[in-house]
Amino acid sequence: MPRASRSNRPAAPLHWGPSGGWIEAIVGSMFSGKTQELIRRLRLATIARQKVQVFNSRLDTRYAKDHIVSHDLHKIPCQAVAKARDILSQVGQDTQVVGIDEVQFFDDGIVEVCERLADEGRRVIVAGLDQDYRGVPFPVTCHIMGVAELVTKSLAICSVCGNPANRSQRLSSSKKVVEVGSADKYEARCRRCFIR
Repeated sequence: MPRASRSNRPAAPLHWGPSGGWIEAIVGSMFSGKTQELIRRLRLATIARQKVQVFNSRLDTRYAKDHIVSHDLHKIPCQAVAKARDILSQVGQDTQVVGIDEVQFFDDGIVEVCERLADEGRRVIVAGLDQDYRGVPFPVTCHIMGVAELVTKSLAICSVCGNPANRSQRLSSSKKVVEVGSADKYEARCRRCFIR
């Protein structure tokens, strides 16, 4: 029996044709390196002389308003937007790669925005939390994971026992689903050490 031809299948997402776009999702808990990985991919695209634009939610003001910044202080310039649809009006015609950080902070329209950008032939890279402080999946992030061509699940290190961690333990007594914070308000925890 002859082997199936693989000539029409890509070896890896970075080698897909110039007219085809796609979505990459980098998800995980707090302190798992999501933003750092997003910045790494965007810098590689810049080195490859691709036109890159980066967006963040106006809600995320932890480190800077005009940069996305990882917890270890790597950073890259960005545009802060209030609503998902604002991204569409700000993406340049010649932009090849669109980065979006803290995707869970955006309204439901972010899924359609990502799909539209990919359908236009752009590489769309998003990063965000997959679960809230209660361990409940964020619907927007889950939907993007479902339509993305590539999903990377990042794990942190549990601050209690040192095992791989996929949950974000809130340290305050706030019950708000979205509460922007860093090490002052959250710890990475494994399944066993996470307190609901």
